[in-house]
This record gives sequence, C-alpha cells and structure tokens, in this order.
Amino acid sequence: MHRGKGMKFVGDSRVPADNRMPNIPKDYSEYPGKTEAFWPNFLLKEWMVGAVFLVGFLCLTVAHPSPLEKIADPSDTAYIPMPDWYFLFLYQMLKYTYASGPYNLIGALVIPGLAFGALLLAPFIDRGKERRPSKRPFATGFMLLAIAAISYLTWESVVNHDWEAAAKQGKIVAEADIDTESEGYKIFQAQGCVSCHGDNLQGGAAAPALVDTQRTAEEIADIAKNGSANGKMPPGLFKGTDEELTKLAEFIDSVESK
Repeated sequence: MHRGKGMKFVGDSRVPADNRMPNIPKDYSEYPGKTEAFWPNFLLKEWMVGAVFLVGFLCLTVAHPSPLEKIADPSDTAYIPMPDWYFLFLYQMLKYTYASGPYNLIGALVIPGLAFGALLLAPFIDRGKERRPSKRPFATGFMLLAIAAISYLTWESVVNHDWEAAAKQGKIVAEADIDTESEGYKIFQAQGCVSCHGDNLQGGAAAPALVDTQRTAEEIADIAKNGSANGKMPPGLFKGTDEELTKLAEFIDSVESK
C-alpha cells in the first residue's frame, strides 16, 4: 500500500487553532484611492450624503407646502380631476378616441400592460453584454420610444389643460354665515345664480366666489343686469324687477366670511 493512499484527514473542533486571526478590517493602504472598507468608511459616507439630501428635502417641504384644495364635493359635476405630473401621460392618452369611452379598457389596461410587459421582457430579449447604446439596438430603441411617448403625451396634457379654471375650482374659499330665509337669498335661488356661484356663494369652475366681494351693491346690480366686462357673465341673465335686483345686490354685498 502506498503511503497516504486511501487516507482521509478529519479536523477536530476540540483542538484550538493557534493561528486564528483577530476580527479586524483589512488594511487597504496598499491600494490608495481604489478601494476601502465597506464598514465603516464607505457606509458612513453614504449616510452623510443621504442626510444632506434629507435635510434639503425637509427644508423644501417647509418652504413650499403641498398645495391643498377645498373639501371634495361629490355633487360638483363640473369639477375636472387632475392627476399628479408623473401620470399626466396616461391622463392624456385616455382622451384619445381608441383609449376612452367604450375603449377605456384598452387605454387603461391593454396599452400600459403591453408597455410594462415589454419593459419586463427587455432583459430576456436583449442578452448582449455590450454597454454602448449603438451595440444594443433593441434596448436603445425601446428606451427612446418610451421617453418620446411619455414626453409628448405629458406636453400635450399640460398645453391643453385649462390651468386657470383648475385653480379656481380647487381654491379654498372662506365660509360665510348666510341667512337662507332672507328675501335676497330667495331671489338668488330663483334667478338661477346657485347653478354657477353655489348655494353658499362659494363660486365654481365657471364663476367667482361672492363671499367678501370687493364690489359695491351698485356694481353688483350692474353686473347682474348687464353682464361682466370680461364677458364671462353674459348680460340679460337677471329676469326680475328693479326692486328684486336691488335686494339681490344688497344681499350679496352683505355676505361676509366667518
């Protein structure tokens, strides 16, 4: 039998190892500027950079609070909802013929599903190891197509949206104590002013609020009869008598916020 043939060496955990190294980080001084210990050197730098960005973000939120709108009113059928900026491209796509109405399922599920499905399958379809965009036509083409589509749809949504009307419909207005039993309020209801200016004179998307108006009773009466100078309120809407017009104008002029 040859020496060592068929022999196996088995370690014994009961025998202490004298050459066991202490648990200390490796010395990276031999490679200056190329690598460093993850703990604590690299991780500490990451935490410091993250803390700077967090403090900056908190300062930004304090300086520019989130824009709030008035309490949601399910009875307000004139309200036009608006999603956040990162969903504007989907919002615009749903306005097109074959992505809205009877085809709403296509615009809401089918088209976004195909886009995100292609994004998930991209690593399996394009398995090239090249890093240059010109060497990876599928990945580069899909990325450019997605960026172009999102940019165009977002731009179209921003350009075609009525931002002035949106700001008015969501504006928080002052509440007022209104005497609904007064003759002026009954005239306000009878003349159909409620449909545009609201039952609490809070205004709407197409009409301003009448609480704390800066106009005199004579100016209010003139606008109710002859319309506004900007043309948003046409003339001839008021159909009552001059006495009713005076009472209506005095009522509107007397409404003040709480």
